[in-house]
Amino acid sequence: MARLNLLLLIAVLGSAMYLVHTQYMSRQLFTELHRIELEARRLELDRDRLQVEKRAQATPLRVEKLAKEQLKMRTTTPAITQYVRADGSVIPAVVAPAPAAPAGRAAPSKGAH
Repeated sequence: MARLNLLLLIAVLGSAMYLVHTQYMSRQLFTELHRIELEARRLELDRDRLQVEKRAQATPLRVEKLAKEQLKMRTTTPAITQYVRADGSVIPAVVAPAPAAPAGRAAPSKGAH
């Protein structure tokens, strides 16, 4: 009978120790899960903030300003445009005609003094 009592006591102590260990591990895992959820929320907020910044950085007006100031780019005009044929030869640039004199005014003559 004493052996059975001793065996049952060891079994109860063993199951109690196992229960304590299981509860400890459960609490650790719950704490880690909570920490990871907080990190996920923080990362999601960072992602949203970065998307807003990205949209603000990519406005056409800002891109044009950076192209002009930092890259020294300029808008195209027919005077600086070169057209290339399929064989690689360059088509001469089209020069815009000079503006005509306004109507009603005669061009000054050279010998009128």
